[in-house]
Amino acid sequence: MMGKTAITTANAPTPPAKFSQAVRKGNILQVAGQVAFDPATGAIVGDDIAGQTRQTFRNIEAVLAEAGSSWADAMMVRVYLTDTSHFAAFNEVYDELIGEAPQPGRTTVYVGLPAGLLVEIDVLAVVD
Repeated sequence: MMGKTAITTANAPTPPAKFSQAVRKGNILQVAGQVAFDPATGAIVGDDIAGQTRQTFRNIEAVLAEAGSSWADAMMVRVYLTDTSHFAAFNEVYDELIGEAPQPGRTTVYVGLPAGLLVEIDVLAVVD
């Protein structure tokens, strides 16, 4: 039976609790929810949804790269927004950053996040 492997990189924020930045088992990779924290300082990057989305993508890309993966392997993206009015602006940045077709599936929900955070994103990938 195949075991799980934790994926950790200094190029993405350290989790605030007892969980991995990502976990891989076989060819399945689950990237934990990432937010707009600067991995070096822990400060929130961006004061609007566009800026925070860009930093969140950088953090996800760092974790994917550490696992030998990329957005091309993403099968499902779950997006958590704090405000329904951010949906259009988020989509504009997301569409710019997500890459070429075929894009992954996506679910977007509205949640409460810690003060100052506007978006959280997690990714499920299948790595060849």
